[in-house]
Parts: sequence; C-alpha cells; structure tokens
Amino acid sequence: MSKLRIATLFSISDGDNVFVSLTRNFFCMYKRFLLAVFAVFISYLSFAQRISYELSMPKPQSHYFRVQVNLSDFKEETLVVKMPVWAPGSYLVREFAKNVDLVKAFDENNKPIKVTKTTKNAWSIAKGKAKQIRVNYEVYAFELSVRTSFLDLSHGFVSGSGVFMYVDNYKDRSGTLEVVPHASFKKVTTSLPAAKESVQKDGSFDFSFDNYDQLVDCPIEIGNQEVFSFDAAGVNHTVAIYGIGNHQIATLKQDMAHMVETATAVFGENPNKQYTFIIHNVVDGQGGLEHSNSCTLSVNRWTYEGEEYKGFLSLVAHEYFHLWNVKRIRPIELGPFNYDEENYTTLLWVMEGFTSYYDELLLRRAGIYTKDEYLRKIEGTINYVENAVGSRVQPVAHASFDAWIKGYRPNENSANTGMTYYSRGQMLAALIDAKIIANSKGTKCLDHFLQHLYKTFYKEQNRGFSEMEFKQELASFLNEDMDDFYARYIDGTEVAPIKSVFEKIGVDVSQLNTIRPSFGATIRQENGKALVKGIRANSAAEDCGLSVNDEVIGCDGFRMEGADLDSYISSIPDGQSFTLLVARNELYFELKATMGTTERMQFTLRFGQDKNLQKLHDYWLRTQ
Repeated sequence: MSKLRIATLFSISDGDNVFVSLTRNFFCMYKRFLLAVFAVFISYLSFAQRISYELSMPKPQSHYFRVQVNLSDFKEETLVVKMPVWAPGSYLVREFAKNVDLVKAFDENNKPIKVTKTTKNAWSIAKGKAKQIRVNYEVYAFELSVRTSFLDLSHGFVSGSGVFMYVDNYKDRSGTLEVVPHASFKKVTTSLPAAKESVQKDGSFDFSFDNYDQLVDCPIEIGNQEVFSFDAAGVNHTVAIYGIGNHQIATLKQDMAHMVETATAVFGENPNKQYTFIIHNVVDGQGGLEHSNSCTLSVNRWTYEGEEYKGFLSLVAHEYFHLWNVKRIRPIELGPFNYDEENYTTLLWVMEGFTSYYDELLLRRAGIYTKDEYLRKIEGTINYVENAVGSRVQPVAHASFDAWIKGYRPNENSANTGMTYYSRGQMLAALIDAKIIANSKGTKCLDHFLQHLYKTFYKEQNRGFSEMEFKQELASFLNEDMDDFYARYIDGTEVAPIKSVFEKIGVDVSQLNTIRPSFGATIRQENGKALVKGIRANSAAEDCGLSVNDEVIGCDGFRMEGADLDSYISSIPDGQSFTLLVARNELYFELKATMGTTERMQFTLRFGQDKNLQKLHDYWLRTQ
C-alpha cells in the first residue's frame, strides 16, 4: 500500500475535529472506568473466600490427627465439605471417610453450627450469614503405606487425600496449611512451599498451596526423620528417611542423583525446581507412590545392599519417571480429579507399564545392568506375561479399566482371569520401542515419542489425551496403522509378536513350547497344615474337585505335608490316577484325581550376529 493511499484513508476535515476530540475523551473516560472496575474486582478477590488448614497431633499414641479448616467470606448459606474416597495413583476406592470422627462447625462467635452428613463422604454445614467458620474433625491414622496415613509415637505420615477435606465447588482455591507437630517431633518434610506470609508460632510449620489438588499431592512426613539433600538435573532434591536401615547417605546421594539425571535425559528437561523423596524403612516394603514433585517409597529396612539395592534404585527410577509419565503425560481422565468416585481409564498400561519398562531400562542406561543382564530382565517379563493363564482372558486395556474392581481387589481366582497392566504394559513398551528404533533405523526410540506427548499435550495444551488421541499419535509417530496391533494385543489377548519385532533390531528370539505333567494346585504349609491357595483353571486339580482353602492331609493312603507332598505329586506321570485325603469345613473326604498336563512357552532372547543390525540393539541398550 502506497504512502499516498495511507494518507488519503486517514485524512479528516476540520469539521470532524470536534467529533474526534469528543470520541477520544469518551474512550479515555471509559478506559479509566474499566480500570477502576478492574481494581475493585481485584480488591474484591483479595477479600474473597479464604481457606486455611491446621493439622495437629497432641496425642500420637491415639493415632488421631486433629484437623481444623478455617473458611472465610463464603457467600452461600450452606457449604458442603467432602473427604476423598481414593488417593490418586492408587486405583481403589478406600473410603477414607471411614476414619473421620467428630465433625463439628463453629461460627466467628464460637457458636455451634449444624452439621449434617448427607452422603458417605460429604457433610453439609448450615452456616447461614456467618462470615467466618471453622470445621473441626479427627482422622484415625494407623495404616502405614504410601497411600494411607499413619501416626504413633515414632512419627506421623500424611497422605493428604485421606486427611484433608475440601469445600465442594472450591477445590481451585488457594490456601495455607499450618502443621503443629507433637512436642517430640522436631521436623516436617513436604514438597509444599513455605507460606510467604505467616505468623510464626513456636514449633509450627506454615505452608501454602495453589489449589486442593496441590495440597493433597504433597505427602508430609512429621517426626525426627533423617534428612539430606542433593542437586541433580538442575533440581534440588530433599530426602527424608524414617526408620532404621543399612543405608549409607553418601551412596544414596550419588546413586539417586545418577537415576535422576538418567531419567531427566529421556525428556531433556525437568519441570521441577524442588523435589522431595520420603522413604520409609520398614519390615514389609510396599513399593512407592508418585506425586508431581515428590514421591513416597516404602522398602525393607535392609534393602540397601546387593541385588535388593538394585531393586531399590529401580523403585526410585519408577516413581521419579512418573513425574513426567502420569503426572504430566496423562490420560484426560486423570486430572483434574474427581475425588468422589472411580476415575476410569483404559491407559494404565501406558502410565504404569511404560514406567515399569523405563525403571529397568534406566538402570541399564546408568550402567548398573549390563546389556546381557537387561536382556534377561525383559526375557523374564515376556515369559511371565505370556505364560499366565489370565493373559489369554483379560486384555490389557480391560485390566487398566478394571483396576478399581479387579487389580486392587485380587482373590483366589485372579490369576485365572487377569494380567497386571504393569507387566504386560512393560512388555508392550519394549515392543513399541523396538518398532520405533527399527522404523527410524536407529535414529529415534520411545524416548522421542514420550517427548512428543509431553510437548504436545502438557506444555502446549496443558491437558491429558483421550485413548483415541494416544492411539492416533502413536500410529502417526510410527507411520503405520495400529488398528491390527491394538485389536490383537491391547484390546485382544493374543501372544505378542516377540520374534518378528525384536529380530528387526538384531535380537534373535527362539520359542520352545513344552508340555509337562501338572496338577494345577498351589499348596502352602501354614500352621502345620497343607492348605490349597490356588487352583489353575482347567487343571487336574479343578477337575477332581479340589478347592481353595482345602487342607490336604495325605495322598494315596500316606499322610504327607509340605515338601514331601509337593515332591510326591510332582513325581506322578501324566494320565496316572491318585487319591487325595482332604479336610473341608471340618469334614474328611477323598478326591480321585488324574494327573494332567500344562503347556509352557519359553522365549529366549539373544543378541544376533548381523553387523548391520548390531547398531540398532546397541542404540536400544545404550548407556547414558
């Protein structure tokens, strides 16, 4: 456009000057009006609804936490507070409200307010015109796990979704938390940020949160825990250890930092500035639970040597990897959370299975496993998955969806009808990784697909993806149609294409199918009794009428127990009949059985000799 044309377009006559001046003055006044309204709005927001929590534990030996929720300037005459029914990352309705007692409410004049329980996890508070109210309640905490809370004279542990109620329709509000430890507890460790403005009280600790999700996503360790820190991947890490153990802090600093660096290298960046590990050294280690900028690990107190220590580092890698995969790369159903009921997704095989794949692959990249050691690991996973009876019954997508009612609620028949999405997802991750490496001729791997998901959905859109979106993104990244793969191995139960996939990256696969005699009963010695703990579907044990919880007293007229019974039954050839003496419900009877068979697949993986393909498996199992 020429300068003359521009001048012509914007020229005005003298007669228009008055109009222009008035118009300009109007818009200036309107602008000032909008700024004034905005200032009033901001001022109003600063005095809008305020939420603060106080957590105390005056008598730890009672196992009760006391909670006070302070609510100010809520306009509604009735408020509803709720206790979540589950803990994100652990897919089971745990009914945390069952631990709640003495829910009471008071106004600013300390006058009692009527509280009515309306559902299993909700309480209605008839606040009326009260501007400030406080809600008091107690929470019984005596289940020490990574997903539940605990309190005794030795320490306190808070898993937030089982302790802190939320105000319905106000989970997005920010607030503060004051922790008042018992006098014998001197330390509080959490990934919650310290409150910027707080009135310091003797012995208390003040924290802030942006919303309820953040509050309950930051577990809290309270007591006299051992605390140290290290820097890795540009992030400061705090480690709090409860319980006696054979750990060495110098070794943990070095090895945990190595795992952090190796995990961060997968994505090329770490979204956190601070990260917290809470470790419980106990007798019966229960694994871990992930959070956005922290995790809780429960391990046997003597786990810090030998092969057990490699298992600990694998757990560290697993939970740390989750800060990307599931906390940021996630199904759309998993955030923001619905705390009142199950949050169903068919993609736990990606969230947990892919993470399980990386928790061992990262140990290889860190140089903790040799190439051969890692190959034996993935070989073991494949053989475990494909030989499980339940693998031919439950697709991995169904296992993900049904985690709430099956995966976390196993019974004596679970092995016959299900397969964990952890292990099958791990195997599928290895196959997808191999496919990406083969298709790209060793220039890309599963790392790059995860980077793509992280960038596309978390960084650019700040949301999760649907099952269909994940499938489409995977097909696009692989540049191949994934309908058949999904139908057969994800939504179906066929044996995975181990040989055809791995041989394309120079890993030779042999499969040997064997048939051997098998009775099909799992019998364990408990309190001097040989008790049946499991029956394989369509086995000789099932056919003869043996049931779980039966006591096997003898076989073929001989009294037997323990190892002698196992040895005798194992020696019976296929097709031979035998008699069991069984006790059930305090009655004795005989069962006539005929030894059956079972077929087992044995996959063996070896590095091939094709030099053109060697670079592909070298790339797959490279060190950092």
